[in-house]
Formats: sequence, C-alpha cells, structure tokens
Amino acid sequence: MKTIEKTFTIQGMSCGGCVNSLTRVLKSVPGIEPLKIEVGKAHLRLDERASSQAVKDAIERAGFAVTSEA
Repeated sequence: MKTIEKTFTIQGMSCGGCVNSLTRVLKSVPGIEPLKIEVGKAHLRLDERASSQAVKDAIERAGFAVTSEA
C-alpha cells in the first residue's frame, strides 16, 4: 500500500494532555499513523485510505485547528 508522510501545524495545543487527546483521535482514523505528535505539530504517515481532509477533520474533532501542512 502506498504511503506518504505529512506534517501538520496545529493551533490550540498547549500541553501533554492535548498531545495525548490528539494522538487518540488520529489513531482511531483508518489510514493515519501518528509518527510524532508534539505541541503545535503532528508528523503523520497516511496511506491510501486517508486524505489530508480526513486528517484536518480528525484534528478539528479533537478541538484544534490546522494552520498549515507540508
């Protein structure tokens, strides 16, 4: 299965609890593998089942906002 790695800059995170909450939400979405989650940034591996929009939707469900992706 083809995968890509992307980094999302995230607004609204301020502590380890935020990191844990976001990690749980991202792990629940098929096709998203969190590689490194830290305050303000998420480095993820996405497979063909997950789109950038799916990531943004998951981040918003966790209570945060995406400001950029690379």
